[in-house]
Amino acid sequence: MLDAARPLALPEMVCFDLAATSRTLTALYRELLDDLGLTYPQYLVLVVLWREGRCTIGELRDRLRLDYGTMTPLLRRLENAGLLTRTRRTDDERSVLVELTVAGRELEPRAAGVAREVGHALGLTATEAAALQQTLRTVADSVHRRTAELAARRTESAARGDRATRQR
Repeated sequence: MLDAARPLALPEMVCFDLAATSRTLTALYRELLDDLGLTYPQYLVLVVLWREGRCTIGELRDRLRLDYGTMTPLLRRLENAGLLTRTRRTDDERSVLVELTVAGRELEPRAAGVAREVGHALGLTATEAAALQQTLRTVADSVHRRTAELAARRTESAARGDRATRQR
């Protein structure tokens, strides 16, 4: 039984295992993507574009669960490398379309083995990998909801504090 008065030991902390797994997967991706001249986040952008063809920055941001502050420099580096273009939509200038260049499309066959190699490195059956993925999505969604609740509570508390200060 966990003792609430005592901090958890590392083996009891799910977040530690998630962070350690993330670091090891990042190191694997670094090895696999180095010859392609890509970072893992750049690879993810290209994976979406290889599948979708083109999409807006907002759509990319939502699919990759990244914020605009992360997306802009990431897309700029890929554009500077000649792998994609960003173009303002003519029907809505607030929206920017992202599309692969010929060089970006030509990179896809060279990157085809990356996902297969990662799958092999996981050491899981297809069924186990699918179950793990579903569990991770459930955890991410739950943590996202809880983070939003805590942020809203903090904002409410700050607003109450501001009103109390103004009333004095």
